[in-house]
Amino acid sequence: MKRTRWRPSIGGMLWVAVWTFPLLEPLSNATSALAVAGLVAFELLYVYTATLGFDGGGTPRMRSVLFVMVAALGLALPIASGEHSLILLLYVSCCGMAVYAGAERPVTAVLVFLGVLAAQVAIGLAIGAQGWTLGSTVVGTILSSLLVGAIRRMGRLIHELRHTREALAEAAVAEERLRFSRDLHDLLGHTLSVIVVKAEIVRRLAERDPAAAAAQAADIEQVGRRALVEIREAVTGYREIGLTAELTRAKGALSAAGIAADVLRTADPLPDSADRLLAWVVREATTNVVRHSGARHCEIAVTIDDGAASLRVTDDGDFAATAAPPPPGNGLRGLTERLDAAGGTLETGPRPGGGFALTARLPL
Repeated sequence: MKRTRWRPSIGGMLWVAVWTFPLLEPLSNATSALAVAGLVAFELLYVYTATLGFDGGGTPRMRSVLFVMVAALGLALPIASGEHSLILLLYVSCCGMAVYAGAERPVTAVLVFLGVLAAQVAIGLAIGAQGWTLGSTVVGTILSSLLVGAIRRMGRLIHELRHTREALAEAAVAEERLRFSRDLHDLLGHTLSVIVVKAEIVRRLAERDPAAAAAQAADIEQVGRRALVEIREAVTGYREIGLTAELTRAKGALSAAGIAADVLRTADPLPDSADRLLAWVVREATTNVVRHSGARHCEIAVTIDDGAASLRVTDDGDFAATAAPPPPGNGLRGLTERLDAAGGTLETGPRPGGGFALTARLPL
């Protein structure tokens, strides 16, 4: 909850007070103690209210009440003291701009400006002010009010820009965390699945074929070392995954799980971004086949058609197991988000002849 500031900044009050030096003229021409007291009260009230308006302190109701008090003094003193006090209405108009021009729709500031200007002309004519004095005061009121209004609006825009920048920074951090969580899931999900499959093979071969078991254990060691390298690269943000290398890894992982794998690639080399994205698709798709499908055969095909790259992964396993809904933010949903961000699509579903099919299409 935002805390309301009831006290204007000292620096702001000093800065506003500096610009009240023209009020020394009506103060020096005051003919009574009451007029002097009124002018001093006006200046103090103006400095407080204008600074509060610039700082955005207090409540809107409080600022409005203070402005009404400033306006009442600013209207009464010229009538009582003569043309030397007409300049007070310049400060009334500037105070209104400081209080109201920073609003989302500064209609009140415009109405205050026009009202004060009209009152200044009417009072000047009523008290018989000289034409030069009245004209110069009116021009000064117009220019000063427009300047204060522009500064106040600029301050509001700067404030909104600062908040927008903070919101964008928070959104960027959230997006980066989501990207990193997807990357980490894709890396560990695939690697751990391969390790589990190979560990099962080692367990089955340990007694009857120690040499084959040792070879599979060496593969586990190699997969683990490669996973460590990839995780380090993911953390530093410089990880590059190539589609060709991933297809080779996928074929090896499928073969190790006892799944016959066919890899068909008729596409030319792809742009780097498309190559890396389709590599992630291959990784996730083959991980799901190894972990969930119970398939005996899997086919991976990469083609280019009508300016778009297509990747299709099909298997002959149990569709119900393969098509289980992924947890939010992981697996197939993570791939869908990646492809959507790049303008691509991801389709999954059962095959007419049985099994499961995953098709990713990415415009080039």
